[in-house]
Amino acid sequence: MRQIRRAAGQILRDKLNGLKATIKSVLPLRALEVYRFLHNPAYALVYGPLNYNQDGLATAHRADFLTDELFNESYRLGESTGSFRENRIQWRAHVACWAASHAKLLEGDFVECGVYRGGLSRAIINYIGFQNLPKRFYLLDTYEGLVDAYISDEEKQRGKAAGGYEECYEAVKKTFEGFPNVRIIRGAVPETLSQVDTDKVAYLSLDMNCAPPEIAAAEFFWDKLVPGGLILLDDYNWVGYEPQKRAFDAFAVRRGIKVLNLPTGQGLIIKP
Repeated sequence: MRQIRRAAGQILRDKLNGLKATIKSVLPLRALEVYRFLHNPAYALVYGPLNYNQDGLATAHRADFLTDELFNESYRLGESTGSFRENRIQWRAHVACWAASHAKLLEGDFVECGVYRGGLSRAIINYIGFQNLPKRFYLLDTYEGLVDAYISDEEKQRGKAAGGYEECYEAVKKTFEGFPNVRIIRGAVPETLSQVDTDKVAYLSLDMNCAPPEIAAAEFFWDKLVPGGLILLDDYNWVGYEPQKRAFDAFAVRRGIKVLNLPTGQGLIIKP
């Protein structure tokens, strides 16, 4: 009887191991990690419960910025613009605020290409007290979505199309009307880049959802970017944005540097 129980136990263990192997083979890595947290008490005991599970990122690592009053106030101001839609993007906003805090200490202005309703820039302005700085913040966008002429053929084949965003220019003007050092520039990049009348840039944010205008902006501003200046790429590591990743990897290689791949889906370039 003992041998029968032992054999039955081994059969059960084999089946469970087979099930685990099947789950591991079909689940993407992030989903597998969530599965482990939810279904493996020992795993949760070692690594702890999830401290963040939003915007495609689930982690047990510390997220102290979520209890930072200044960050939370800044995030709420950004969220109130409607830029984030139904998404909760606190970690991405935290990265942007950190980058802006770094750039605040450098000589040079701020530029954001791909603004939508101004959520990230509004959060940054509050977080670093931009209105009190001797800097300008240039916000470039069509304020009505993507332009067909600046979507690559590969991106069109992947389903990317012109438009995609509602008209929001007047709403953005209202959001930033109380900030005299914010300049709103309407039109398609790269056509509007020459309207950014500064010779030094400390912070450049690129979020135009397609590669050609982002690379054009990076090329245009690279010589203006001060040493230690930052380029923050919002779409760099997101699934479905592979043309942007390849384009910026090549951009970095040409300059002997590398893009920092962030788990938020963002990418970060620091000029030597």
